[in-house]
Amino acid sequence: MTLHINTPLIESRQLSAIAQRAIWLKIDALQPCGSFKLRGVGHACETYHARGAKRFISSSGGNAGLAVAYAGRRLGLPVTVVVPETTTERAKQLLALEGATVIVHGSSWQEANQLALTLASPDDAFIHPFDDPLLWTGHATLIDEVAQAGHKPDAVVLSVGGGGLLCGVVEGLHRNGWQDVPVIAVETEGAASFRAATEAGRPVEIERISSVATSLGAKRICDQAFQYRATHRIESVVVTDRQALDACEQFLLDHRVLVEPACGAALSLAYEPHALDRYANVLVVVCGGATATLAQIRQWAAAI
Repeated sequence: MTLHINTPLIESRQLSAIAQRAIWLKIDALQPCGSFKLRGVGHACETYHARGAKRFISSSGGNAGLAVAYAGRRLGLPVTVVVPETTTERAKQLLALEGATVIVHGSSWQEANQLALTLASPDDAFIHPFDDPLLWTGHATLIDEVAQAGHKPDAVVLSVGGGGLLCGVVEGLHRNGWQDVPVIAVETEGAASFRAATEAGRPVEIERISSVATSLGAKRICDQAFQYRATHRIESVVVTDRQALDACEQFLLDHRVLVEPACGAALSLAYEPHALDRYANVLVVVCGGATATLAQIRQWAAAI
């Protein structure tokens, strides 16, 4: 038994009509804790639990922290999550609802992460939000499920922040013999660390995160995400916050599922009539996000 669930794979009539091609959705927003993160985090937590871990420690004010808190509750282990000061009250409430101890520290994820690393004792397991091979192996199950459904896409569209989902999807494509399926990695302006790495020819740290899509807010992608460019076709696309926010609102209307701007970034390509013209059959990963509210999305949109 796994902690994550097998999520729906559906063809979107609304998005297919706009994009004028078949748009399929893997709706991981329906995972128990609201995002794809549970796939990798669940796998990592189960692995560390089997190795004797007595507590989980994480550093995330968003979906990764929620996934660790959920996994800890299900596995019966205490969880401590260190979050930065920018974390929303809703996120802290959701973490507390899962029974996690929440520590607020620092103005960025990097500062919260530094403290979290100091808290781990030999009996604890530190669960990184995106840079751990166990996470990638868990995230790869998303592609396993698509393959089991007998649906091979011409391209996979996903959002990229630190690169955990990207690494998992590429791993899943390779282990299912789909090395020829390109990945379109989407970021927002102000959180484009993958684009910065592609332009620099190496992973680099961007100066700051200025996008509302804070779940994409890793200043530097993990090394493996960059290295996959050598063995897999990965296209970098950068969209605006406005495009991501508009996609969140439209997707709620079309499919009755609320996602956060980080997920809206990937969805926005399907709402642009010619963005995916080279592919007839496209899979979009609806990665989800539990911390955004409709009121907050509209507030962000009004401020642009």
